[in-house]
Amino acid sequence: MASVQFYGTGRRKHAVARVRLIPGEGKITINKRDLDEYFDYETLKTEVKQPLVITETEGKYDIFVTVEGGGFTGQAGAVRHGLSRALLKADAELRPVLKEAGFLTRDARMKERKKYGLKAARRAPQFSKR
Repeated sequence: MASVQFYGTGRRKHAVARVRLIPGEGKITINKRDLDEYFDYETLKTEVKQPLVITETEGKYDIFVTVEGGGFTGQAGAVRHGLSRALLKADAELRPVLKEAGFLTRDARMKERKKYGLKAARRAPQFSKR
């Protein structure tokens, strides 16, 4: 096992990603599967790699991710958030770049809770005058 490791936890909606950075050649593994195998869409693969591209650290670290909860878009966002946090621990000088791009901010948007007397968060039962 490598002696130097950097950790970061990312969250979005209901997805939680635990990211581990180890100096290496740039292999990205998510839930013991390759990035290309785990995410089908090119946009999601791009989203995951954004922190590496913007900080010019592609190919410097092997990335191991455990992600659970939410859907695939939320999971990709959680991985990006966790990766950004882990990069920050690896090199504190990357903070201005990551902060400017907005990768260190947790996306606070969550599903609104269902209220009593309603069918959903805001959906009211059908109204009839009679």
